[in-house]
Amino acid sequence: METRLFVVRHGNTFDKGDVVTRVGGRTDLALSVSGRAQAEALARHFVATPFATARSGPLKRTRETASAILAAHAAPPDLTTDLFLREIDYGPDENRPEPDVIARIGQPALDAWEHSSVVPPGWRVDPDALIGNWQETFHELRDQPGNHLIVTSNGIARFALNAAGAPRTDAKLATAAWGVIVLEGSEVRVDAWNVRAA
Repeated sequence: METRLFVVRHGNTFDKGDVVTRVGGRTDLALSVSGRAQAEALARHFVATPFATARSGPLKRTRETASAILAAHAAPPDLTTDLFLREIDYGPDENRPEPDVIARIGQPALDAWEHSSVVPPGWRVDPDALIGNWQETFHELRDQPGNHLIVTSNGIARFALNAAGAPRTDAKLATAAWGVIVLEGSEVRVDAWNVRAA
């Protein structure tokens, strides 16, 4: 029997009209009004998907999203916290508006991050460590058949693809989107990525 990991990105932390900033691991924002609506939509989508385990990063936005999903279940698993799912540290660009980030690092550097997960200068990210953490998670869950909920942030989720041996140029997860990684025997495959509830 296969093991299916649902890797979910948290909902919005900004609403229309807000100044959007690059929020990383040092900025602990709660879900915004639209983010809570997204979390509720995720809950409706996953209401018929039983989860054997559930984990999220420690930040409010990931825990609130995971809690909303689990609240729709009659007998949900306990939500545990995994520190590696926190979010990356954007260094000097943490909580800065996107035009300021582009002015500092340049559009090509931002494009390289978005398309190839190449870390821009000054950001505090260890891709090898993140890939290793995802591989450890795969190893831990491989012998636990069923569905597993993992709620994190975009900067962390993208490295699950590398850990699965399936890097891609569209690695970004939109807010409240998810991917499905299947563990079966020694095989690791990505069945879906960047899917959103209808």
